[in-house]
Amino acid sequence: MKRINISTAVLLIYLIVMAIFGWPGNKLDPDYIQYGVIIGASVIVIIVLRIVQIKRLKAREKWKQDK
Repeated sequence: MKRINISTAVLLIYLIVMAIFGWPGNKLDPDYIQYGVIIGASVIVIIVLRIVQIKRLKAREKWKQDK
């Protein structure tokens, strides 16, 4: 479970850094809606990835116990 936490934390830190670099506030015509949608979609993908990793880990542990 520790690897899952580390990979999730790394992805969230990466998302925060990219969100800071991509901040549309200093452009002539900022598009905050597109910015918010991209950040939201990225968070959803990170959450889905975490869920898939947890399910795979549990299935692998169950498979090892059945052997």
